[in-house]
Amino acid sequence: MKIKIGFEIAFDAPQPTPMVILLNVHPSRQADLLTPDQITTSPSVPIRPYHDSFGNECGRLFLPAGRTTLSYSGIVRDTGEPDQIVPTAQQIAVQDLPDQCILYLMPSRYCETDRLMQLAWSLFKDTPLGWPRVQAICDYVHNHLTFGYQFAAPTKSAHDVHDERRGVCRDFAHLAVTLCRCMNIPARYCTGYLGDIGVPPEETPMDYSAWFEVYLSGNWYTFDARHNTPRIGRILVGRGRDAADVPLSTSFGQTTLARFTVYTEELIEN
Repeated sequence: MKIKIGFEIAFDAPQPTPMVILLNVHPSRQADLLTPDQITTSPSVPIRPYHDSFGNECGRLFLPAGRTTLSYSGIVRDTGEPDQIVPTAQQIAVQDLPDQCILYLMPSRYCETDRLMQLAWSLFKDTPLGWPRVQAICDYVHNHLTFGYQFAAPTKSAHDVHDERRGVCRDFAHLAVTLCRCMNIPARYCTGYLGDIGVPPEETPMDYSAWFEVYLSGNWYTFDARHNTPRIGRILVGRGRDAADVPLSTSFGQTTLARFTVYTEELIEN
């Protein structure tokens, strides 16, 4: 299938301000792009691309004073298959994990394993290792939290959201990632496009979402504690330890987000 993706984001800056953006499709999906992965700006501002330490494609730019609008429209080829389910995928003992996975067992800005370790082991110590344990964690997070855009807060951590029992997709992902790490399962945070493809449309679609991946049987697998069901058409933009590693934008000075529109839709071919 083909999926049309895009955005329009506007920033107001009282003075010229440096900014880093993470808005391009992830390098792992670049080969699926059927159109150039080119972000345009108005007024015209050069964007210098680079890859961060997690392999995400980022851009550096210098916003002029006033309003700057960033926009993108592209078409991505997708298999049309839902997220993979592999119930036999096994957990790997910590001592046998590849070195690059150890980072995803550690605590991070929004994933305080030290504060949730006791809870995690009390809840999941008797669950089967591997895929069933990760699914048990997803079930718990999905049932424990109430979703709502009004519950969004940029400083909310996994421990906070567990206590509040409500949040947005990033909060569901942070809590699930933290509980997985507590159980010695490498887990990393993901963000990207996710439209209502193959499911009934939501009343307040955003088309941008957060999910997570875990390392089992030598591979990274996708899980989604918010929806807790395999979905079609995820288009990855960024991966990291948590949301602090993959912000859509980081300004080095005062800016105001004036507009934010994202879309993801299946192109029906005749």
